[in-house]
Amino acid sequence: MRRSIEAVLHAYAEDHAARGYVLGCHAFTLEETGEYGRAASAGSAALEISPDDAWGLHAVAHVYDMTGNPDKGLRWLSGREAAWAHCNNFRFHVWWHKALMHLDLGQTDTVLELYDTLIRAEHTDDYRDISNATSLLMRLELDGVDVGTRWEELADTSQSRTEDGSLIFADLHYLLALIGGRREEAAAELVARIAADGARAGSDAGMRMGNPGTAAARGLEAFGDGHYDVAFRNLSRARRHMQLVGGSHAQRDVFERLTIDAGIRAGRMDDALTMLDERTTRRAGRDDSFAATRRNMAELAANPLRVPAE
Repeated sequence: MRRSIEAVLHAYAEDHAARGYVLGCHAFTLEETGEYGRAASAGSAALEISPDDAWGLHAVAHVYDMTGNPDKGLRWLSGREAAWAHCNNFRFHVWWHKALMHLDLGQTDTVLELYDTLIRAEHTDDYRDISNATSLLMRLELDGVDVGTRWEELADTSQSRTEDGSLIFADLHYLLALIGGRREEAAAELVARIAADGARAGSDAGMRMGNPGTAAARGLEAFGDGHYDVAFRNLSRARRHMQLVGGSHAQRDVFERLTIDAGIRAGRMDDALTMLDERTTRRAGRDDSFAATRRNMAELAANPLRVPAE
């Protein structure tokens, strides 16, 4: 995506009507390839030219997520709601980004309010909307938050989609809903279908079902069943290839969190700490609240006489 945009950037001069939108697309590609400073600059420039460019605004939100700056992220989004209010269901995704920032700050009541009133106000069956919802609820549960009955409608929808098989990104998020909603039989059926599709692997989609999809699906199922050592082995196997499922770094981070938490729950503290270090390196060298909390948990478990950090 970045190569394709940079190949045509020269054609979008300062006076070109689409320049702002192209800069917004460029900003996202810069962020996803780790150039956070340039991404923020390009996204800001995009909004100056085209104030309704939700993609450029969203790209800068990604920067603040990946660099552990939720306060700056909230300041960036606040007052710019008009840039995404007019959008189709992409607006739910931008609200999801805002919720992630509140979650990083520990403001879980605000996260749940955003979920109910904006992110999942419409119970659509679009896999992108379901991915927003399931990944946010899973993050909340990993942080010990009771999400009530919110899994139910997601599990109902996902249970009817287990045979879709068109996109592993969608399937893994359906699986999160089935795990959260305690639909063990439907979850097992979905995992078996992913494995079967992966074994055939006669297409690009099938290849991704096979790797990393099958190991990731088996790991998620094991996590839901409380078999954390099995979950960690499978999720670790999938981890190096998870970019193949699609989505952004921010979207795939729910699987990274589950892998790390599986490691901690399985007593694999050294492995979990190594993964935390790698995650922090990718995120501009800054620990977010998830990393700081898990690092403290892992180090305390390894050294039980140590006084925990505040």
